[in-house]
Amino acid sequence: MRFASVLHDGQPYAVAIEDQTAVPLIDVAELGAPSPNDLLRDPPLDRDAAFPLSEATYRPLIPRPEKIICVGLNYKAHIEETQREDSDYPVLFTKFANSLTGPYDTIACPPESEAIDYEGELAVIIGAAARRVSPDRALDVVAGYTVANDVTMRDYQYKTHQWLQGKAWEASTPLGPALVTPDEAGDPGALSLRTLVNGEVVQESSTELMIFPIPTLISVISEFTTLKPGDVILTGTPAGVGFRRDPKLLMSDGDVAVVEIDGIGRLESHFAAAQRG
Repeated sequence: MRFASVLHDGQPYAVAIEDQTAVPLIDVAELGAPSPNDLLRDPPLDRDAAFPLSEATYRPLIPRPEKIICVGLNYKAHIEETQREDSDYPVLFTKFANSLTGPYDTIACPPESEAIDYEGELAVIIGAAARRVSPDRALDVVAGYTVANDVTMRDYQYKTHQWLQGKAWEASTPLGPALVTPDEAGDPGALSLRTLVNGEVVQESSTELMIFPIPTLISVISEFTTLKPGDVILTGTPAGVGFRRDPKLLMSDGDVAVVEIDGIGRLESHFAAAQRG
């Protein structure tokens, strides 16, 4: 199945998507902690309250996650283009809930940054609590998968050895549009991903090329923190980021970035100049 967090007539709903219809979940206003795996496997649907999907406004798929944990340098070709060294442990960093934005929302170009970059990624949504889970059982705690763009302010990222200030900019990480449950998504380790900027393909790869596959990531992260329903894991971006191109390809007012993952979905972000203050 596919689920989304939307607004309709100003009201928030968690909905199941059936063709072009949004069917609200009873007493669930958004996906995340209120929608663990047990609920999504047998969702309480209010079919009498269904409305056309065209009337919905998509919110960030998980509007209020407790944790957003991101993976850097998880594709060999991306490591090579950044001229960094391989690691036997995944590079991890975090974002805040207010870093997220809807899958079709306009992204404001911060006036402070002169190096706004795109990073198309597969995101994992956790659906059950997990601590010290083994890789062979890790996928059991997954609620589903979605699309993300880890928009990065590169000049801020490289101000220090820590990436936080470049990665957690407010309302800069589109997430969605839909949570695709594992039974519909298929093998998360064999999904084709591409990013387009102004209609031109700039990233194209497959999740089978991840250095640390999803079960490993979940297992490693759950060693040091309890993963909970609604937590989000961004699994890393492949090669082709704009900052490492020659000449650089950086986002600015009027640009459009699209991230597509076959079988999962498509998000589209328009960039617009923002003012100070």
